[in-house]
Amino acid sequence: MSAADETAERAAGDEQPWDEVTPEAAKKLLVAAVEAFAERGYHATTTRDIAGRAGMSPAALYIHYKTKEELLHRISRIGHDKALEILNAAYDGVGTPTERLADAVRSFVRWHAGRYTTARVVQYELDALSDTHRTEILGLRRQSDAVVRRILNEGVEAGEFDVPDVPGTTVAVLSLCIDVARWFNTQGRRTPDEVGALYADLVLRMVSAQKK
Repeated sequence: MSAADETAERAAGDEQPWDEVTPEAAKKLLVAAVEAFAERGYHATTTRDIAGRAGMSPAALYIHYKTKEELLHRISRIGHDKALEILNAAYDGVGTPTERLADAVRSFVRWHAGRYTTARVVQYELDALSDTHRTEILGLRRQSDAVVRRILNEGVEAGEFDVPDVPGTTVAVLSLCIDVARWFNTQGRRTPDEVGALYADLVLRMVSAQKK
């Protein structure tokens, strides 16, 4: 099996976020970059490493991405857009604040566990971005923060949550969810769905949700 085929096989669970990326060569490079960054770290990875995993020459990489940092930015942007989409879907869903918070956490954690290779790069390589790109991604993170904060505020107003410090609790909830990408292992005893359900229950306990 070629290096490119091995990369594709190992990263199969991470391909879905890149479905929108065209042409196919650009998508293959993103998948290869995710795998390399997750395994070696951004700074220890070279463009030659990425191109080799994708079965291409380094020159071919530059046709699609001008720099290694541009690759990381594209990965970060797609990943953070997906995270925000997940949280917004939960916020816009039908149900009480308790139900929507549980759905938000369950879905957010399930994504971070099911796509843990991508999530590790998206969440833990932020400092490698240029100042301009980092500012852009931090803006998306603030939007995600705002969605969770709105659910918490609505739960407090409805008498479902006992949360004296909504901003601090928002950070705690998101940090708990994001950290799943750091430790999750497909060989572990829980599936992404099971971890999502566990964390949803933990967060409801954290906010003293009134279960009905």
